[in-house]
Amino acid sequence: MTLPPADPDPESMFGVDKNVNMATIDAFIASGALNNAALRDMRLADDPAHYEAIGGDSKLSMMIEGFTVVPYPYIGSLQVLPVEGAYVGPALYSVVWDDAGSIVSATSNYAQAPDLLEDLFPKDKPILLMCGGGGYAGMMRKLLVYLGWNSERIYNIGGMWDYVGKHPVQLISYADPAHPKYYLWRASMPIIDFSTLN
Repeated sequence: MTLPPADPDPESMFGVDKNVNMATIDAFIASGALNNAALRDMRLADDPAHYEAIGGDSKLSMMIEGFTVVPYPYIGSLQVLPVEGAYVGPALYSVVWDDAGSIVSATSNYAQAPDLLEDLFPKDKPILLMCGGGGYAGMMRKLLVYLGWNSERIYNIGGMWDYVGKHPVQLISYADPAHPKYYLWRASMPIIDFSTLN
């Protein structure tokens, strides 16, 4: 099994890929097709946006095995979200979006931003992006393509909220709702320390 060229579904709100998505990701994992791919989960560990209002989860309670957490809000400015409380803070790039969801401009905020972006999203590998519902992954795909990455090798595979496969990694247990247990050490999360950038 090999990865086909990325093919965003125009019927999908966030451009989730037609072939590589939450329904098929386990088959690609099992086949070994992702052994040389960069797998990125674009969610914040604790998102201030109120995703519970639309049936989502604002906390990174579960992820897919093999993915590395690189929160999109730390990479670029957000499009308007369907919920309140969006992240407000530093990001590597200031991104201006039009009303149709296309990028008008993207300007680096730090001298190290281009190098950091290429380290986190290597141009010589297929890149699979996911998040909670597909939105952050869609924004990240658009930003990478805008900045010159090969669009055929970047996949928005959708959101963890739709995943029912065999490779989940539990990061928070709600067995006792009054006292959730956190296991965030199970997630690979590179640190983006904005205080060290100029």
